[in-house]
Amino acid sequence: MCTNPTKEDKSNNITTENMSNQKLTIVARILAKPEKRELVKSELLKLIDITKAEKGCINYDLHQDNENENLFLFFENWENRELWQTHMNNKHLADYMKATDGAVEEFILNEMTQIE
Repeated sequence: MCTNPTKEDKSNNITTENMSNQKLTIVARILAKPEKRELVKSELLKLIDITKAEKGCINYDLHQDNENENLFLFFENWENRELWQTHMNNKHLADYMKATDGAVEEFILNEMTQIE
């Protein structure tokens, strides 16, 4: 969603081979510049329906922080990492990045695996 996301990958004990066929959870934290909050929010909202229709998308839920209106969080689940990567290369995400260029203060993306 952003040109240079900070990626925290703490999956050192999980091989790429095992990850390719298992469910992937994505937590994406988007901090909008205060003066660009409404622009970022409207562009994020545009992503929801088109993404939910994508192959492999289990859920794609957008949240806004109750105390910091500039903070948005996507909680996503995908059938596997390959289908999520296909999503990340889709045109609607490129359109979002272009529309919000310079409007996002920080973007952090975490790829996660549910533990039971």
